[in-house]
Amino acid sequence: MKPKGKSKRTVMIPPPLIPLLKLHQEAQQAEKEAAGERWQDYDLVWCHPDGRPIDAGQDWDEWKELLRLAEVDKDARVHDARHTAATLLIEQGVDISVVQEILGHSQLTTTKRYTHITATLSTEAAARMGRALWG
Repeated sequence: MKPKGKSKRTVMIPPPLIPLLKLHQEAQQAEKEAAGERWQDYDLVWCHPDGRPIDAGQDWDEWKELLRLAEVDKDARVHDARHTAATLLIEQGVDISVVQEILGHSQLTTTKRYTHITATLSTEAAARMGRALWG
């Protein structure tokens, strides 16, 4: 995928995702063989059975269906998942500069706008302060 900026970067993915992507790649290879000459190679990870890009409207509908199945009440945009990922990384104790690198932000201030303070973070901060002051 072409990045928004001019630079290229390597995107790290969680190790448990690798076998799932390999399974998807095998399934896509089978679709490619089944499509034969109809296959249009755009070098995509997700596409129609003939290789064509997925329509943005269809992608949006599938996103909404995923939200419904996950019982997410908020009307979330796909882009909101980046904010969620950033916040989850911070909650896991990942340094904000690493989160910045993962999201591909050139400015730390941009990354700070992506992360949100949660009750989990506030509770953990209070617990740490308690341990620091009272052992």
